[in-house]
Amino acid sequence: MAKILPCGCPVRPSFWVMRWRGLIAPEGEVLDVACGEGRHTAMLLLEGRRVLACDINTAGVAELEGDPRLTVEERDLEGDPWPWGPNRFAGIIVTNYLHRAHFSHYWESLAPEGVFIMETYTRANGFIWGHPRSPAHFLEEGELVRLMPAGARLVAYEEGQTAEGWCVARICFVKPGSGTPLAYGLTP
Repeated sequence: MAKILPCGCPVRPSFWVMRWRGLIAPEGEVLDVACGEGRHTAMLLLEGRRVLACDINTAGVAELEGDPRLTVEERDLEGDPWPWGPNRFAGIIVTNYLHRAHFSHYWESLAPEGVFIMETYTRANGFIWGHPRSPAHFLEEGELVRLMPAGARLVAYEEGQTAEGWCVARICFVKPGSGTPLAYGLTP
């Protein structure tokens, strides 16, 4: 049984992130936004990837520091300007976090052929589990698709209740580039 954090999220990596991470170029750097306890950062490091883990409090990834492929940045992404430039990341992972203003930044910071993977709570999760309470922190029905930038190539989208009972919306999209395939496999 997975350990459950106070926020209600499991410590093990997200099924959604595990399913689509293989689309991220192995040699590229991955941004783990609001990395929390570092479940995705750790998984990516185990695969030999370079990761920039960022959160307002990075104590959750302290045990991973020292790995030469890891950069840790403690930042208030909602209070400070977006710190990363254009076309930098081969992948961006966002789970259990929502700040709508960042979608334009995510798009800009993705490299061509970069992969964006997100999973976060919907309003229904608040009704069932009491988290999150604020509309600023949960998605409305169909909202995640509407937040996808124009020009993005949708790979997969889901919205509903997981086997564990969490109500989430999930998306994976790609920023097109010269080597973007015509179709992506649905079971990477």
